[in-house]
Amino acid sequence: MKNPREVLNSFIGGLEEVSKTNEEHMGAFMNLMGTSYAAGELDIKFKELISVAIGVYNRCEYCIVFHTYKAMEAGATREELMEAAMVAAAFGGGPTVAYSVTILRDAINEFENDF
Repeated sequence: MKNPREVLNSFIGGLEEVSKTNEEHMGAFMNLMGTSYAAGELDIKFKELISVAIGVYNRCEYCIVFHTYKAMEAGATREELMEAAMVAAAFGGGPTVAYSVTILRDAINEFENDF
């Protein structure tokens, strides 16, 4: 796997590039994301922890890295991130644990000092 910061930058760069040629589709997606991640009954940190759990469950490297960064930006701790991932492991078994102890761990290590 690439360095988590490289994965994050590649993902964000890809969003920006594709938005130039597919403005309507990407705009709709970004609107959905903005609406979904606005603070409501659940705060942003909690929503990002849910997203990390879903990311490791689905084995989506980009989702894991992006939402780990966003969760940490929202104040999530290493312990909260790993606990969310272990809840997902109850549903996803071995593959979810594998992504939690590798990609998620690497992303936490990379971004931990940013916040």
